[in-house]
Amino acid sequence: MKNVTDSFVSLGYWPSAGSFGFNTDVLATNPINLSVVLGVLIFFGKGVLSDLLDNRRERILNTIRNSEELRGGAIEQLEKARARLRKVEMEADQFRVNGYSEIEREKLNLINSTYKILEQLENYKNETIHFEQQRAINQVRQRVFQQALQGALGTLNSSLNNELHLRTISANIGLFGVMKELTD
Repeated sequence: MKNVTDSFVSLGYWPSAGSFGFNTDVLATNPINLSVVLGVLIFFGKGVLSDLLDNRRERILNTIRNSEELRGGAIEQLEKARARLRKVEMEADQFRVNGYSEIEREKLNLINSTYKILEQLENYKNETIHFEQQRAINQVRQRVFQQALQGALGTLNSSLNNELHLRTISANIGLFGVMKELTD
């Protein structure tokens, strides 16, 4: 390896007039080498680089177009979803209102029917009380009448003669007629 580096170093000592050689001064040769490399890259890589950039630009534009189409579709779906949501909310509000009004209507119907049933029960109660009062009054009347009749018959049988007996019977028959008219 030493021989190879010695040969390059010895080439640097050759006289530069009319001969080919290597310049070992790094600061002087780097800008020249870089300009040559850049010139070659620009000359040969210009077409490849422009093709790569054109392809990349087309892919970016296609991606943007696809994104715009997807965005448009998403916006359309969003609007449809919002419209459906508004429709469902309106239906829900309608159901809620109808439900509340139906509940109120049923509540009023139940209250009214309960009131009518209570009213009928009150009427039945009053009729039953009146009927029982009349029956009690009639039973008392019958008992009083029977006792009075038995007492009167006992008194009449022990103290009356036939003529007085007949007059008493006639008077009692008249009383019975008046009582019958009063009870009817």
